[in-house]
Amino acid sequence: MLERHSFIYKLTLYIIGFLLFCEWLRPMESISHTNDVRVFFVYATFCFFVSFLQIQWWLSIPLKGLGMAFIIDGLYIAERIFSRDWFSVIYEQIVFNIQMIQGQEWWQMTPMFRSLLFLILLWLMSYLLYYWFVVARRMFIFVLLTLVFVTVTDTFTVSDGKWAIVRTFVLGMIALGFSSFAKEMEKESISFRGLHKAQVWALPLLAVILFSSAAAYASPKLAPQWPDPVPYLESATGGSGPGGSGRTQKVGYGEDDSRLGGSFVQDDTRVFRATADGDRYWRIESKDTYTGKGWEDTLEEPVASMDPDNITYETFTDEVEVEEQRAMIQMTNNASFRKLVYPYGLSSLLEYPAKYELRVHENTGEMDTIKGDSPAKVNTYVLNYDFPSFEYDQLRKADAEDPAEIREKYLQLPDDLPNRVRNLASQIVEEEDNRYDRAKAVESYFSSNGFEYSTTDVPVPEENEDYVDQFLFDSQIGYCDNFSTSMVVLLRSEGIPARWVKGFTSGERIDAQENPYSDEVQNVYEVTSGNAHSWVEVYFPEVGWVPFEPTKGFTNNADFYSDIDSEAGEDMNATSEEENTPEDNMGNPQQQMEEEQESGDAGVGGSSDKSYTWLWVTLTAILVTAVILYITRFRWMSALLIRRYRKNKDEDTYEKAYHYLLKLLAHKGLKRKPEQTLRDYAGTVDRHFQTNEMRRLTNHYERLVYRNESQSSQWPKVTELWENLIKKALS
Repeated sequence: MLERHSFIYKLTLYIIGFLLFCEWLRPMESISHTNDVRVFFVYATFCFFVSFLQIQWWLSIPLKGLGMAFIIDGLYIAERIFSRDWFSVIYEQIVFNIQMIQGQEWWQMTPMFRSLLFLILLWLMSYLLYYWFVVARRMFIFVLLTLVFVTVTDTFTVSDGKWAIVRTFVLGMIALGFSSFAKEMEKESISFRGLHKAQVWALPLLAVILFSSAAAYASPKLAPQWPDPVPYLESATGGSGPGGSGRTQKVGYGEDDSRLGGSFVQDDTRVFRATADGDRYWRIESKDTYTGKGWEDTLEEPVASMDPDNITYETFTDEVEVEEQRAMIQMTNNASFRKLVYPYGLSSLLEYPAKYELRVHENTGEMDTIKGDSPAKVNTYVLNYDFPSFEYDQLRKADAEDPAEIREKYLQLPDDLPNRVRNLASQIVEEEDNRYDRAKAVESYFSSNGFEYSTTDVPVPEENEDYVDQFLFDSQIGYCDNFSTSMVVLLRSEGIPARWVKGFTSGERIDAQENPYSDEVQNVYEVTSGNAHSWVEVYFPEVGWVPFEPTKGFTNNADFYSDIDSEAGEDMNATSEEENTPEDNMGNPQQQMEEEQESGDAGVGGSSDKSYTWLWVTLTAILVTAVILYITRFRWMSALLIRRYRKNKDEDTYEKAYHYLLKLLAHKGLKRKPEQTLRDYAGTVDRHFQTNEMRRLTNHYERLVYRNESQSSQWPKVTELWENLIKKALS
């Protein structure tokens, strides 16, 4: 009986310790670039179980090591586990990352090595927590640290710690109560032998914990008595200053839009890659009901199973001029939604998996991809679509009566919408005599009335505030959700059917390549979570739904035309000015070099002593030569290295050439920031030179370093990319 009670006591404390440790793992997915933390939970559970069994070290170490090896293999290594190539990859990764650590280039540590270090940490924590909780029974410090960690992450990150604090409090009270109970028994020399009904002793403790927790949760609470520390710290460090949203989220596509508002943390996680003829908005769904706080979808039905070869969902009629086009979508592992992203005019799908079913929501346009009875992601598919072109006069003359079904679904507004919103809508469109010009007037209103685009310091409406009313009259600061929702509400206030649409913008153009399904050279766009977007569709009788873009700083990718397309010309000029802006803010490397040359030459002088004239002339010539060689070192070094690298085609030469290029770019003012990955830095360089050569070169370099892939067959192409970038940097 003694051993049984002692075992239950130890097991209870150890489980509590493990649950408290889990609170340290939960925020990882939201505050880091970790896509899935479940594998770490599984390994932590395994390590804690092995530690609790207290088996011999010569058996526990191999068991935990094997678990770690299987996880690393499943996540990062393609070679057969424990093969010669497998160990070679492990060795190269360790050597490379140790070199990065020695050079204090922490940001270059590979994901595999970081995961390896974290798994080792889980291994160590399983042993330490067993010692702290079971052997030493000193759990107060760990409970306190867990509370501090939860509160800090809740305050300064996107993680929501509301329930984490409740769980930590309850678990901590149980752990401390059991520990104090055991210490009192030892102090009074009471053994477990006489506790035939040990549960009776634990009941008062559990009752006190449950009562105090319930009372604390249910009792009324004061509003925050201290100011939010985040705006203060931002202001003190040159950040955005006072103010705040009261809520911070990570940017990206999500399905719950019932409560909009609050700031966003940028997220550049890649979601999919699109190969298309030009910039396209990638649609996912629309929503119909505005609640005053956000959007809800009350038109989920009907849902129809459709043939991928003949998709009948249409947003516009046959009266609209179209051009047949084709695009290819390649989803990444980071895409969490199980839906199609598609351009306007989708007509059919190619290369769609036979075992997948396509279910289309006929009202919203949401297209679910189903395998069996569960949503499943389609990794790659090809789209045939009819890209629409809307004619201005046709839109201006679309004055027929709206169908009753359209009016019923897309004119809804909450009963408590403030009157000043309706009055503003009337003022904006009062001089226009047709639907298109009214919609354009509302769309243009935000660009010339003091509105500001921002993802930070965006307020959340109070319980008695309307989301649109707050944005239009109080804050006038927000992102796409604020602008698009406001435009829909203003149009509906004037009896114009409109709906709120979600999806992604076109993303960043990274390359041009031949589409294998169309035999045409098309642009390649990389779309990230940061490209998640919302916009507006306005209904025009006999035309259909036409997209509009009210968000300040964004351009409508829909095609509009007329006999004299002056508006399109103005848009092109505006776009051109916007594209030139970033370069205006960049430094001129050539000018910096000339300034350095002038600065270096200014320090050279001669001697007035005639008896040593020859000596001073010689020294002066040497100094001038040394200064010139130093100032022009990158030019003559580049010339020498180009000749050398053309002859030597080994992998070591390629790595040295790449690192030399990084030094040259840093010297020319394009220095890599510590927090930048190589790919992010390559994007910065390409934007400066208006090319994609640095990203292509970096791709070869990463494949060499991280995948151990030989680049000898690609050497002519790699050498050409390297030389072109060298010449651009020196020009």
